[in-house]
Amino acid sequence: MVNRTQTNLDDVEREAAASHLSVFGLVNDDTPDGVETIVLLGPREPGFWAFFSCSVEYKDGRADPLDRWSSRVVGNLAQRLGAKPFFPFGGPPYQPFTTWARASKRAFISPVGLLVHDQAGLMISYRGALGFSHTIESTDFFGENPCDTCGDQPCVSACPVSALAAESYDVSSCKSSLEEPQSDCLSMGCNVRRMCPVSQSYGRQPEQSAFHMRAFK
Repeated sequence: MVNRTQTNLDDVEREAAASHLSVFGLVNDDTPDGVETIVLLGPREPGFWAFFSCSVEYKDGRADPLDRWSSRVVGNLAQRLGAKPFFPFGGPPYQPFTTWARASKRAFISPVGLLVHDQAGLMISYRGALGFSHTIESTDFFGENPCDTCGDQPCVSACPVSALAAESYDVSSCKSSLEEPQSDCLSMGCNVRRMCPVSQSYGRQPEQSAFHMRAFK
């Protein structure tokens, strides 16, 4: 176990990488009581799906395998690093992951209203977060909004039923479109997310996207 007063960003990144997780951002403002820094964790690509699909949680046939895996893995990380674990599931009440994501300055609102991450694009996903009672500083850990330099913005016209827009999200139309024969969103993942150039360079496997879409459906 790393002593919490000595834990730095390198410690977190090293421990997280062993479980195919990456640091997706840091938050040092408006954190929960007793917490000075929130470290957001997301899938480390390429290779996350192969790692997760070998886990007990994936193979045991029970519900919510990824959430249960996240609880175990992020919980163990928290114990080793002297942190408090937080998760984007298990509520209500729910932890403010969207607020934390934007506060990290590595996630931004895209033209279709979804969060976009500087590394994961529209394939952004948080598996948990670690809360530290001391401040973890990083002077060069802020990203740039990839949409600002994306001239074509293919995400805007990618939805087959135009369910996504900057101002709204038509969930019912999105779900009903998954049954349409011309749509491959259920088997390959959301077409809007796939069209993002940053998403395409991230390395997420179609099997993982299909897993999330089945859960959504």
